[in-house]
Amino acid sequence: MISVEGVSGFDVGEVTMTGEMVRLQMKKKDVDERNPEIKKVLRRATDKDLEIMQQNKARERDALIRSRAIARQLKLEMKMSEVEIQADGRKATFFYIADDRVDFRELIKLYAGEFRLKVEMRQIGARQEAAKVGGIGSCGRELCCATWLSDFRSVNTTAARYQNLSINQSKLSGQCGRLKCCLNYELDTYLDALQNFPDNAETLQVAKGTAILIKKDIFKNLMWYVLPDSNKQYPLTIERVRKIRQQNLQNVVPDNLEPVEVSTGKPKEDESGFVDLVGQISLKTLEKADRKKKHGHKHGQRQPQTQQQSGQPGKPPTGGGQPGHGGQGGHGGGQAGHGGQGGSQGRGNGKNPPPPQRGRRR
Repeated sequence: MISVEGVSGFDVGEVTMTGEMVRLQMKKKDVDERNPEIKKVLRRATDKDLEIMQQNKARERDALIRSRAIARQLKLEMKMSEVEIQADGRKATFFYIADDRVDFRELIKLYAGEFRLKVEMRQIGARQEAAKVGGIGSCGRELCCATWLSDFRSVNTTAARYQNLSINQSKLSGQCGRLKCCLNYELDTYLDALQNFPDNAETLQVAKGTAILIKKDIFKNLMWYVLPDSNKQYPLTIERVRKIRQQNLQNVVPDNLEPVEVSTGKPKEDESGFVDLVGQISLKTLEKADRKKKHGHKHGQRQPQTQQQSGQPGKPPTGGGQPGHGGQGGHGGGQAGHGGQGGSQGRGNGKNPPPPQRGRRR
């Protein structure tokens, strides 16, 4: 950690490279090492320098929230992405994203009065914002722009078409909302492989009609065609396409395309000698528990029927009550078994209920 020359003060940085590699990196970045405007190294960072830097870095989050509120009050079409405060706290750089040109002269005055430091506004794109925020891509690794990618080349859908990728915006877009930078990684390999395929072979004339090219498979060296009034796809070899192309130039129309057979199924795996013996093991304890459970379930279903039969010594009750054993029955009426008494409201029709009858003792 070293202290370097900053704007009206000092800033703190970290040395990550020394020696001849520094000169090569400066040449790669188009930086002239003899330029007098290059900042100088002052000293090794002291404990006081690091303490002041940590205090000012802790202010960045609150400054970002406040800066967004001020920009919203002025109704400016811009998005504040990040705030970087110099180590000595004398300067702050505000990174923002905007589609159109923004007049932020009044905004700078408010920022300078609010934060008491020198303000610098810097516009960045969506890719630079994703590099500052960071994250994990669909490949499972950290974003390239946040780790090693420094120059952002333009990416268009032509790169996806050369690689036979479906133009799906949700799958081809990265965290920044733009097309993924990795679409350019394998583009040169695909372009080299496509040089072996014949040119001007988008359409072929056969007896059934005009065959239209839909895709090229560089891994299997096949070209897929489709005939009119049919959704079936016909894979042709490169040699067959060239032969049909030459025949069409000579005004000769072949009878058919002569497609090749392509096996799309996965190869069958060899069956191992492993045998699953779990299903053949019988546990007697579990079987006994199942039998008891089934027996108890069946016994519980038959129990209400036996009670109903035992409670009918004579006539069935005219009401809905159930006879009791040794006590009083319900409100339904009828004679109770084993010394019980009938209900008191057996034939209730608004008049006085009949007197209870005594059961015979056995």
